[in-house]
Formats: sequence, structure tokens, C-alpha cells
Amino acid sequence: MIKDTKETMLDDVDKRILRALQLDGRLSNVELAKTVHLSPPATHARLRRLEKEGYIRQYAAVMDREKTGYDLLCFIHVSLQMHQLEQVEKFRESTRQMPEVLECHHITGEYDYLLKVALRNRKDLERFLVDRLTPIPGVGRIHTSLVLTEVKATMALPLE
Repeated sequence: MIKDTKETMLDDVDKRILRALQLDGRLSNVELAKTVHLSPPATHARLRRLEKEGYIRQYAAVMDREKTGYDLLCFIHVSLQMHQLEQVEKFRESTRQMPEVLECHHITGEYDYLLKVALRNRKDLERFLVDRLTPIPGVGRIHTSLVLTEVKATMALPLE
């Protein structure tokens, strides 16, 4: 069983609900209830509890990046020159404000941050690096890797 910090446990029905919604977040309550073999009112109550307790953060449409014109996917490693709280917060807030940045992770190792960035083309990449990322106070080193083929991309967690 999976536990959160409040010691609330996910039972098998909760996991079935979460698995079903990860595959199709547009399921109606009636369809979801049929899928998990529970009555619609009981399913609705469990779903609201899962939302309230934070297991479900949001519902969203997953877009096809290339069909929407974002042909270039990059992973950008960033090192900060100094790790003063003010520079760290400025970097984090700056990346939060950049719509091109899909994900930003504070990591261990040679670099401090790993960004997943979607851009339209090489010119957009150049503008992003030169005009948006490099000017952030405290940015020291940048290493960019371009994705050639996206072998697997999912947001579904392996609930067991």
C-alpha cells in the first residue's frame, strides 16, 4: 500500500481509480465506476477524497508537441556560479515564468538544474539561451542536449 505523510493509505480501489484516470482523465463518473467495479456515488466520494488529499493535483489535456509546432525538445543542464539563496530563488522564479520550460529539476552531480524545454526550432533555441537563460543572475554554465527521438514519454505513475 502507498502512504502519504498523513498516513492515509491507498487501497486497491483507489489505485484502480488512479490508474484509470491516468489513462483517460475524461472518463465520466459513471464510466469510471464501471471500470473500477464500484457504484457511481462511492466512486465520486473516493475521487473527491483523492483530489482533496492531493493524490490528484490537476486534470489536463496532453498535447502533441510536434503537431503544435514545437519540433525541438531539449534538455539543458545549468550550473549556478554561487549558491546564495537570492540567486537560487531568482533562477527558480525566472524558470517558472518561462513557458518554454516544461520541467525544472534541482539535481545532484556536475550541474545544479536540469530543464526540459520545448521550442519551435534552432533559432528559438538560440534566443532562449542568449536572451532568456544566460541573463539570469548567477547562471554560470549551460550544457544543451537536443532530443533526436522521443522513445518514451508518459506522465502515468506505476501504481502497484
